[in-house]
Amino acid sequence: MAATHTLLDPDTLSRAEPLGLFARRVVEGYRVGEHRSPFNGFAIEFSQHREYSPGDDPRHLDWKILGRSDKYYIKQYEQDTNFVAHLLLDGSASMSFASGTVSKIQYARGLVACLSFLILQQRDAVTATIFDDRPRETFQRTDSLGKVHQLCTQLTNFTPARPGNLRACLQDYAARLSARGIVVVISDLLDDPADLLQGLRRLSLTRSEVIVFQVLDNEEITFPLEGNVRFIGLEDDSRLQTNPADLRKSYLAAFNEHQKAVRRACEQCGVHYTLCDTSRPLAEALTGYLAFRSKAG
Repeated sequence: MAATHTLLDPDTLSRAEPLGLFARRVVEGYRVGEHRSPFNGFAIEFSQHREYSPGDDPRHLDWKILGRSDKYYIKQYEQDTNFVAHLLLDGSASMSFASGTVSKIQYARGLVACLSFLILQQRDAVTATIFDDRPRETFQRTDSLGKVHQLCTQLTNFTPARPGNLRACLQDYAARLSARGIVVVISDLLDDPADLLQGLRRLSLTRSEVIVFQVLDNEEITFPLEGNVRFIGLEDDSRLQTNPADLRKSYLAAFNEHQKAVRRACEQCGVHYTLCDTSRPLAEALTGYLAFRSKAG
């Protein structure tokens, strides 16, 4: 249970819980719930008429049409459903970086755990996958809030060690999606933005709603380093000894261009994008996004 208490930040949950995470698009669930389904049922909101067929429930006959035309028509309604949230966590080696007390992977674990808690509490379902250059760990779909501690344990036990391949993993996951839902991608996105765009495009073909949280260390964003520094690659064996002041201007220019390309890729695919700075509280990033989402409808 220690992992559960570590990842489920009480402040984040107390601030995020009133906002919730509800589907903005049509979803395909497996039981009646809170969200609009593409399938017709006999509840909630009128959708259309269809001709009566033997075996249909006569309680749903439209008696006004019968009286006017002597024809039998059934009223059909939009059926509400629950959704499945697919949480995709980048577990590549670059996610282990930390300039302070919280690494990117620690921050991302907390985000997955808190999102899972919120989604399960509102009686929707969650499945989680940790990937680098391919899927490494999978937490099977559940709608039981009691399974959160198992998910937290699995998240805590995973250690990033391999290079990543975001495009391949997103495309592979999209190919295996069998129903529309919500896909949440949590990554530092330190990949070619063109690869990100291809991955997001493939996910968008599933007609699922896609959300992207980019998790970055503050030093990656601001590059405040001073003195003589030795840079060591996290996903390869590269080494560079230099004065960061000589690189700061070109680094920040390249970083800002990369961020523009990331945001542009998300915009082109209709994806909600949120930047998470690990030096800022998780509650700030998550509740900020959920508040924006509720206003955006």
